[in-house]
Amino acid sequence: MAVIDMQKEMGVLADGWWGDASHTVFLEKELELDFNWPYLRRKLGGFSQSQVDGFNFIMDACNRAKLRPQHAAYILATTWHETAFKMQPIAEYGKGSKKRYGQWFKNSKGVEYGIRNGAKHHPAYLRSEYPHLYYGRGYPQLTWLDNYIRASEELGVDFANKPELALLPHHSADIIVTGSMQGWFTGKSIPDQIALGTYKEFIAARWVINGSDKAAAIANYAQTFLTGMDLKKY
Repeated sequence: MAVIDMQKEMGVLADGWWGDASHTVFLEKELELDFNWPYLRRKLGGFSQSQVDGFNFIMDACNRAKLRPQHAAYILATTWHETAFKMQPIAEYGKGSKKRYGQWFKNSKGVEYGIRNGAKHHPAYLRSEYPHLYYGRGYPQLTWLDNYIRASEELGVDFANKPELALLPHHSADIIVTGSMQGWFTGKSIPDQIALGTYKEFIAARWVINGSDKAAAIANYAQTFLTGMDLKKY
């Protein structure tokens, strides 16, 4: 059943396109979000099996988190863009070699260190403590040691000491869903930016991941994913 058809059936449009009342009924009916594959193929082209697998990993994470359709649509759009349409977790091109998080530095005593986060005062970590560089990995391109530590604490997986785990699809899906909904990456979260799922909200939601870069393109993808979403019983 298409999302819009379910919306009509529930008859709870007074709180917005998909507000609290809509979501309560959605959960009570034990429904999950699903894909309208024929529609998405018409809009985005044929998909390889690895792309389909990637879509399913993301949607499974969205359903575990019980996301609203407009929120799931934006996460799917972000993943579609950030992975260059591959829908598979990838390492940042060049491994961040020109970014502060992708380089080793030396202090006056020759001790190597890396940069923990994007703060102006450049907090550091010792290479002897964490012998890794925390360039972008996964669906959301997780960067900076502090974000890897937060992901470790929130999801119970040791990404800080084993950053390669962020490239596993099931872990990467949980990172982009939980991180986007809680505002790990920039301090802004999807619920802060998206209420009804309008184009204007989708434009603003780009700040959840990366400022305003490619905001319009990703907003268009989000509209496509929102329209191409179905519901199913779990």
